Amino acid sequence: MKMLKIALPVMLLGAVSLTSCQQPQKQEPVEVSYEQLDSLLDDHFNFIVANDLGRNGYYDQKPIAERMGELAENTDIEFVVAAGDVHHFEGVASVEDPLWMTNYELIYSHPELMIDWLPVMGNHEYRGNTQAVLDYGKVSRRWSMPGRYYAKSFELDGGASLKLIFIDTTPLIDKYHEEADESYPDVAEQSIEEQLHWLDSVLCASNETWKVVVGHHPVYAQTPKDEIERENMQQRVDPLLRKYGVDLYVCGHIHNFQHIKPGDGTIDYVVNTSGSLSREVSPIDGTVFCSSETGFSVVSASDKELKLYMLDKDCNILHTVDCKK
Repeated sequence: MKMLKIALPVMLLGAVSLTSCQQPQKQEPVEVSYEQLDSLLDDHFNFIVANDLGRNGYYDQKPIAERMGELAENTDIEFVVAAGDVHHFEGVASVEDPLWMTNYELIYSHPELMIDWLPVMGNHEYRGNTQAVLDYGKVSRRWSMPGRYYAKSFELDGGASLKLIFIDTTPLIDKYHEEADESYPDVAEQSIEEQLHWLDSVLCASNETWKVVVGHHPVYAQTPKDEIERENMQQRVDPLLRKYGVDLYVCGHIHNFQHIKPGDGTIDYVVNTSGSLSREVSPIDGTVFCSSETGFSVVSASDKELKLYMLDKDCNILHTVDCKK
């Protein structure tokens, strides 16, 4: 039986380690099997979240891809949500770009990862040919991206349901429009108003038990990246998330784990770490947990709870985001 180490931490305010902020009390990891991890996910609707991947298998990308496959082999995983920047640096030029093989197909080659991948675009996709990202579903049957932004509904046991809403955050941020001619040519063709109107209408019509919104850029995060990114997301997206009672917002872009819950709201904002190369992180107002480990996350939904497990590159559980009805 395959074994992995899982740390089940208890949160202590102010505890610190080299890789985390507001880190749980230091504990020795407990060796458990994938079967025992499966018991946490049993009878739930589960999917993987991965993003900021494309390093041609280098750094931690290939080992993390193997852990994702092993997890899917030993537990019930429905699909993979790819929260942007599957391809780093200059995006892809076409559906035949070799980066599709070196960044994606040959890396996520485990048989149990031949399931649907539900992507959104990141800022690095916008440096290249974004239409090729949309069209890649005609080449790879697991690449399921019906549009730049889209929504899917899923039935859960017990009469519950889950709404996943995928948004295209790069065109919602002013700086990318300002740099469109030089670096992000496809941004100029995208309408901020049309996407926000669509998001408003989808959220307004949603009566699912759980509402989860996925984008590439964070609403709240600690990062040295341009402040205008968070300001635009807080001005344009956050009011809709709050208005319609979204439970969870999940993103990438920052290359570390962050769980932020502002004192004036009920939404859990999650930054999912990079699946290849991470960056340092420190707490801000509202930080519940953060870590500079690489890895991925698993979202697990049932009729009564929605959980997001932050997993490091060895599948240790670093932190659990727990939403309840």
